[in-house]
Amino acid sequence: MALEKTSTTTPACWWVDLPETDYPEALDLQLAVVNAKTGGRLEADVVLSVEHPRVFTLGRRGGRENLCVTDDFLAQKGVSVVPTDRGGNITYHGPGQLVVYPIIDLNRRRLKVVDFVSGLEQAMIRTAGHWGIDAGTDPANRGVWLDGDKLGSIGITVRRGVSFHGLALNVNTDMAPFGWINPCGLDQVNMTSFERRLSRPVPMAEARQHMAAHLAAVFGIALTTVSPEQLYAVI
Repeated sequence: MALEKTSTTTPACWWVDLPETDYPEALDLQLAVVNAKTGGRLEADVVLSVEHPRVFTLGRRGGRENLCVTDDFLAQKGVSVVPTDRGGNITYHGPGQLVVYPIIDLNRRRLKVVDFVSGLEQAMIRTAGHWGIDAGTDPANRGVWLDGDKLGSIGITVRRGVSFHGLALNVNTDMAPFGWINPCGLDQVNMTSFERRLSRPVPMAEARQHMAAHLAAVFGIALTTVSPEQLYAVI
């Protein structure tokens, strides 16, 4: 597939499925795409889909104070802690969690940040709904909730009108590490997952496919599947 700059008013949007990728490597990739877009080298928007090895990430509001275990404990468990510049507080990423990073020119698509975040929530809700999981939002807290437990989280950054970071939806995620933090800085909040609600795992490839379809529908965009190698070649 030839990847060329588009001359249309609305840019193309590429969906890129990554293999399991260390968080810092995925962050470097996001920043490379952001820089390519803000530098005028890449018109297409890019949506990265990925799972991470176990890691805690800190948001702009910090979060280490919401870490409830010692550094020695984390070292024994092989879990790192990485500061980031996304919104929000501490959260956990790990295998079985669907993480999506939409790197979108919000200005060009005429999207306000609040509407963009609400759209990401809706995409998670619709993805959960495919498996009969009736998730929803909470007026007091961002993310997606299920019977008072948190199913998905959102934390973004916008640089020169371009979004990055994104959403994390617990599909088959190991819930134990969430017990080592106050998730998103919220005390006494329980996390849940598709697997916990259904008492069975959900194929991650299907979760990625449905997430792509629902993101496209929510934002009214057409997604073109692009391989990681094709993306690397143009940034």
